[in-house]
Amino acid sequence: MGAPEFAVPTLRQVANSGRDIVAVYTRPPQPGGRRGLQIRKTPVHIAADSLGLSVFTPPTLRTKEAQEIFRSHAADLGLVIAYGLLLPQGILGAPTFGCLNLHASLLPRWRGAAPIQRAIIAGDNQTGVDLMRMEAGLDTGPISLREVVPIRPEDTAGDLTIRLAQTAAQLAARALDAMESGALVFNPQASAGVCYARKIDKAETEIDWRRDAHAVRNHVHGLSPTPGAFSTLIMRGAAERVKILRAETTSDGGAPGTILDKLMTAACGAGAIRIREAQQAGRTTISGEELMRRAHVAVGARFMQSPSPSAET
Repeated sequence: MGAPEFAVPTLRQVANSGRDIVAVYTRPPQPGGRRGLQIRKTPVHIAADSLGLSVFTPPTLRTKEAQEIFRSHAADLGLVIAYGLLLPQGILGAPTFGCLNLHASLLPRWRGAAPIQRAIIAGDNQTGVDLMRMEAGLDTGPISLREVVPIRPEDTAGDLTIRLAQTAAQLAARALDAMESGALVFNPQASAGVCYARKIDKAETEIDWRRDAHAVRNHVHGLSPTPGAFSTLIMRGAAERVKILRAETTSDGGAPGTILDKLMTAACGAGAIRIREAQQAGRTTISGEELMRRAHVAVGARFMQSPSPSAET
């Protein structure tokens, strides 16, 4: 049970192990394309089709019909990774050995929807994947296996997602082997350190240049590649939003938001960030240096600051 690209390596890992996947559950196809005329399947759906697996896309699992269909698969185990739907007790208790979840954080830190992004934004130096037995609470179940993954200063959410997806697939393989041999042991989560990774809201994507350079870089990387942190800059006489997707911190200084050099180093409340990747609306991603040349942005120009910026504090 899963939906995004993050879950695909785990699906392929289990399929390649020779085990019998009786059903794949994912989110329903959604309208896509510029006019919404294309119907887009989830990455898990596409991968499952390529593997010749049966795919189910119920919009909810709370109905009696959906739960009866799920029970009819007579599964030994439900394996869940980034599915995005709540699993009621009628689903959790249906497989012989229940449902296991691969969650991309070190629980109980960052329970919830956006653990990878929130870990980077908060400046955590490590994260990982936990294998948890699912229960009715939100990511509250006991943990069996854990793999710790460092968060590097240069990591964006996109970078980290790719690494954690491979880690999750490897953890799934270990878990299934251990379960078959009766060696999978679960322990309760710690009661201290609980925090929640709420879903990313577009209202928090504007950069607050008054924060220190490390906080600004973490904000940029945590929202990259999507939805992307942005700031507004005057280019060719008009204010235009620029997404900043990758940056590094420097010790330079100046008035917050001011561009200090031709490499597009922008001053923060303390220190500065050098913009390595940026994107104008409808354009490809380029370096900050190239953006300055293309848009004729001069050293000394300044990113605009909203009176009450919505970037996370």
